[in-house]
Amino acid sequence: MTNLTMLNSKQLYYRRLGTPTGPHMLFLHGLGSSSEYFSSLITHLGLEKTYSIHLLDLEGQGHSPTSAESTVSISSYTADVLALAEHSHFTETTIIAHSLGCLIALKLAIEHPEIVSKLILLGPPPSPFPEIVRNECIERARTVRRSGMSPVAELFSIVGTSSKSKTGNALAVTAVRTSLLAQEVEGYAKGCIALGEAAEALPVQDAMAETLIITGDEDKFCPPVVLEGYAGKISGLKVVVLPQVGHYHIWEDLSAVAEAVDGFL
Repeated sequence: MTNLTMLNSKQLYYRRLGTPTGPHMLFLHGLGSSSEYFSSLITHLGLEKTYSIHLLDLEGQGHSPTSAESTVSISSYTADVLALAEHSHFTETTIIAHSLGCLIALKLAIEHPEIVSKLILLGPPPSPFPEIVRNECIERARTVRRSGMSPVAELFSIVGTSSKSKTGNALAVTAVRTSLLAQEVEGYAKGCIALGEAAEALPVQDAMAETLIITGDEDKFCPPVVLEGYAGKISGLKVVVLPQVGHYHIWEDLSAVAEAVDGFL
């Protein structure tokens, strides 16, 4: 497969586009997705005209393979991104992340502040995950290993989108389902286990990067109580809550996400 790059002793799908001499911008997708999730946002804002853009598919997700002997965790994902930073020589980077990718972005900002200048987090999950959610993630890994991606794709295309999207935005619902169906089962299952084992709270109060959180008022994975938790710990946090939007913010309301991102940049 083209665009596979050796990072941290593994082959990962990585693309670089935009202005080579521009400020760096890294995109980190969520579980069951890929770097393609951000394509419409990049195009809508014309980010490639200004930024040096880095797009990575996490191990076992999208076009990045995983091996039988590889164990995946939030820490291993973060180590892979750190290897990418060293490979592509970027510092003072704006990171735009979604869902699972937000935990990786926060961990990177906490442990390697020289790499991160700004964080734009779309629907960050809580840290740590509540035990009941961690158990659900482990059970979901068993489900996909037993039954494939179809049950999860059907479920999350419904629970992950807003009422408005389900009745009036068939493209968004289809995009969620298609993205999940395209995942390789073992890579997705490993990602579920990584979330299921995310029992330790990130010290998000140590993240010094300027931070924006964007969520939807129907985002079940980043509801108001999660926002309150982050707001109480991240100094100067800015928050945008999109009306009638679920967890797949870019697919559900591209214009509103773009406006929030553009205003922060």
